[in-house]
Amino acid sequence: MAEPTRNRRPKRARTRRGTIARRLGLGLVIAVLVSIIAGFGVVGVAYANTELPDPNAEFATNTTFVYYRDGETKLGSLAVQNRQSLDYDEIPQNIKDAVIAAENRSFWEDPGISIPGMARAAWSIATGGEMQGGSTITQQYIKIYYLTSEQTLSRKFKELLLAVKLGREQSKEQILQGYLNTIYFGRGAYGVQAASRSYFDVDAKDLTVPQAAVLASVLNNASIYDPSAGEGNAERLLERYRYVLDGMAEVGAITAAEASEYKAELPEFPEIPTSNRYEGPDGFLMKMVEDELARVGFSEEEIYGGGLQVTTTFDEEAQEAAVEAAQSNTEEAAEAAGEDADDLHAAIASVQVGTGEVLALYGGPDYIENSRNWATTARPTASTFKTFALAAGLSDQFSLLSTFRGNTFTPDGEGTPVRNEFNYQYGTVNLIQATAQSINTAFVDLTTQLEDGPQAVVDAAKKAGAPEGAGWDVGSRVSLGIAEVSPLNMAGAYATFAGDGKQVGNHVVREVRDADGEVVFEADTEGERAFDEGVAHDVTYALSNVVDEGTGARVQALGRPVAGKTGTNGIEDPDGQQGDGVVNSAWFVAYTPQISTAVMYVAGDEGNSDLDTFRRPGDSTFFGGTYPAQTWTDYMEVVTADLPAEQFEPPAYVNRDRPAGQPTAQPQQPQQPQQPQQTQTEEPSEEPSEEPTEEPSEEPTEEPSEEPTEEPTEEPTEEPTEEPTSGSGGSGGSGSSGSADTGGSSGSSADADGSGGSGSSGGSGSGGSGGSSDTGSDGSGGSGSDDDGSGSQEQGTITGRLLGRDGADSEGSGG
Repeated sequence: MAEPTRNRRPKRARTRRGTIARRLGLGLVIAVLVSIIAGFGVVGVAYANTELPDPNAEFATNTTFVYYRDGETKLGSLAVQNRQSLDYDEIPQNIKDAVIAAENRSFWEDPGISIPGMARAAWSIATGGEMQGGSTITQQYIKIYYLTSEQTLSRKFKELLLAVKLGREQSKEQILQGYLNTIYFGRGAYGVQAASRSYFDVDAKDLTVPQAAVLASVLNNASIYDPSAGEGNAERLLERYRYVLDGMAEVGAITAAEASEYKAELPEFPEIPTSNRYEGPDGFLMKMVEDELARVGFSEEEIYGGGLQVTTTFDEEAQEAAVEAAQSNTEEAAEAAGEDADDLHAAIASVQVGTGEVLALYGGPDYIENSRNWATTARPTASTFKTFALAAGLSDQFSLLSTFRGNTFTPDGEGTPVRNEFNYQYGTVNLIQATAQSINTAFVDLTTQLEDGPQAVVDAAKKAGAPEGAGWDVGSRVSLGIAEVSPLNMAGAYATFAGDGKQVGNHVVREVRDADGEVVFEADTEGERAFDEGVAHDVTYALSNVVDEGTGARVQALGRPVAGKTGTNGIEDPDGQQGDGVVNSAWFVAYTPQISTAVMYVAGDEGNSDLDTFRRPGDSTFFGGTYPAQTWTDYMEVVTADLPAEQFEPPAYVNRDRPAGQPTAQPQQPQQPQQPQQTQTEEPSEEPSEEPTEEPSEEPTEEPSEEPTEEPTEEPTEEPTEEPTSGSGGSGGSGSSGSADTGGSSGSSADADGSGGSGSSGGSGSGGSGGSSDTGSDGSGGSGSDDDGSGSQEQGTITGRLLGRDGADSEGSGG
């Protein structure tokens, strides 16, 4: 095919012998082609025996079918040939002239083949190069209508014979008619009538000269000339459009003055309704399949007209569950808040652990109405990003037992203190406690103690599979979640920890077969080692405590081991009054040993509006542990119903024996928390744990009692091989009433083997915990509720179990 410009190749030094050889070779190729035309020898026999094949037999296979992961259930189809054939007289003259000017200016005079073009193609193949252009319209028509795009000399030879035969059996008008009814113009449109509708929403008979010139331009390669198909395409189209207009003037189809006028700019492209193959939630899946096929190397012609059989990774039942969970919870939240459900967006992405296969994805209710895929849209990850700081610390010098600051402090060299949600003060905490309660101060303290800590956190996130994006500013507070990641990439990154530290890229195409049923593509699921197994197991153990005793307690309803993290991102509102803030994303990301699923909620057209409008009645804000965790549970209950309840590997306690992990300085005595504010602080912060069945009470009015005076200084005497149990012993004293940051206060401190006393009823915080936070097991806590509507189990449960106390563990039952 003719091109508007040709890039000059750099000159290379050639030997005289090499030049002669190349010339002789080219001469031989040309001689062979000439002999073909003349019909000499065996070529003449081949020509005599060649018959035009039935085009319908091969052309009917051009539809690409897309299937769910079972390979049998149809998800959709790509480019069922959208064509309405026209008679020759119905095709406007301007599109005939434009296509001839663009593709084959000697069409009316040539014998249907291009000797120089065939010579170039044959020489390129003979010398190991790629197939060259230069085919005539007749040859192109033969290739697409009767043959394949296979780039071999035998196919080119057959194309030649058929072109010569077709040129003798059909008139030029018949060939041009067939070509213009068959050629692919992009946008799923085959033939000029479908293309006119797809690009300009008019019938072919109503095309203007500029519109005809555009269509003649894009048929050369729609993937690089269709202005809607990619960045930079409009500029490339304008260049080729001008080339076509010049050609039309050259052959006398238009005047030079008309060409000059039209070349000033491209015609206007109206907005065209999208094909109904993209209707509903499944439209997002179809678009992802198309994009991935192109990314792994399939051409647009193959995708939309190659008769491919594409087996995806999507599970039909899981997909239906994702749609139901997202839509029902979105409607519930909107109805409870008295708001429009269209302004609240839930996204779900679910990945199979160990393979990276995307089992289900909910990006929105209808791709046609809004093509933004919320499951692939990156938004601030809030406290779910703390998992990467945890992995970075465990990969360096710290262990689950390492202790950090749980109280407000100002990092060295900074002027702004780090605070916890509602200014909670936790005292000295280890990494398990810090993760379970999502303690901001502890994670900033961890980051500052790591060598090049902020970068180490970012590197851990990227190793897990989260691609760097907006908000990934390297600073001491990077783990608090300004960094933006999409739900799909968060699900994949968490799957890395579920998969023993092996990272496998997310993908939606399992296998592709060609029209003959031969496998031409299989996804790579090998993956690569991102973290040591021990680190991955310790991350999982810490995240399990988020569910067992922390902010993710709601998902215990799944009734099987779960490890995960909540996240609620709050920012100050620059347009609001002082102290006003916006909660712009809420998350729950968690996994079982088999499946990793991320749920994100955002609001507004751009996903940056305030979620507080939709918060659960009685809650102080829109927490990740409420609707996101509820959506996660509703979905996972369906997809895990027939799976065995596998257990996670026990924690490895990496770096346990290293002398690292004390707080950077002795923390001050726990300060009395300030009255919880109604708006978020500047740091992305996490909610307190939640009670699934009770609404939260009013904000606390009572002040908490003092934190336990003892700090955990004792190292375990034996390497734990399974989850240690806490001991029972002498009873502790009774706990007093509590406030929002601690619930009920701890009961009287018992000795190392003692169990805590039962706490009295809490205030508006969680119930009191029994015993001191660093020794023994918890007694049963008093009743009460925190701001997120759930009881806190307090620190004693985790630490008592961690230090391996003998005997039974009597956990607190906070309200």
